[in-house]
Amino acid sequence: MRIIFDFAAMVKHRERAAPSLDGLLPVLNDLAERLLDRLDDTSRRFATALDFGGRGAVAPSLMARGMAVTSADFSPRMAARAGGTPLVLQNPADFGLEAAAYDLIIAPMALHFLDDLPGALIQLKRALKPGGLFLASMPVLGTLQELRVALLDAEELCAGGVSPRVSPFPELRDCAGLLQRAGFVLPVADLEELIFLYANPLALLHELRAAGETNALAERSRKPPPRALFPAALSALPHEQTRTKVTLRMAVMTGWAAEDITTTPPS
Repeated sequence: MRIIFDFAAMVKHRERAAPSLDGLLPVLNDLAERLLDRLDDTSRRFATALDFGGRGAVAPSLMARGMAVTSADFSPRMAARAGGTPLVLQNPADFGLEAAAYDLIIAPMALHFLDDLPGALIQLKRALKPGGLFLASMPVLGTLQELRVALLDAEELCAGGVSPRVSPFPELRDCAGLLQRAGFVLPVADLEELIFLYANPLALLHELRAAGETNALAERSRKPPPRALFPAALSALPHEQTRTKVTLRMAVMTGWAAEDITTTPPS
């Protein structure tokens, strides 16, 4: 398996971000609600839920619906502030989750930093009870494309070479297949495209840092970036309505754990 992400750096970034999440909660809550709205599309009722990497935007809503919620994260601080019973995950290759323990698992924008995404989905599927529901969202190809291109162009001009600074993302068309490969039934992956507009483009970088989304690529440069890099890149970002424009293309993924080999869960 190719190593794409520096796991220790990812955990460090999430640990650092946990105390500063309050200012970002309106955005995180909005993204999470786009998942939670899917619960209204089913008559199934859920008693036990796993909040996987919810950063405080999922567990309170699930508990308000009467569920017992476990909040899992690789960052102890993130797990502690998420709102449910905290569960600190130690190993991305083995989450250590109890088999068939949850009626519902929700992973909002929390899977894209894992090297083995198929393996992660298999582990989460295993943790679902028969008839349980899995809901997840993740950025897909095209997300932050404006920033990716601007950074590459600016660094080539400033330094004569480039270092990866924006994570790779899967294609939307692959997401449902990944669910199916992991053993989910009725797999669905829908696209939601969101445009963020910033009066000050520097706020984009501050928000990414506050969310724990700082560059954790294994092949990232460890050298300080050229001083002119970020001002040049940010000034090159496209504009809409006189504001800096950045795109989030988000896959909303739904899958069920089959009740037995002959039946599938109702919608």
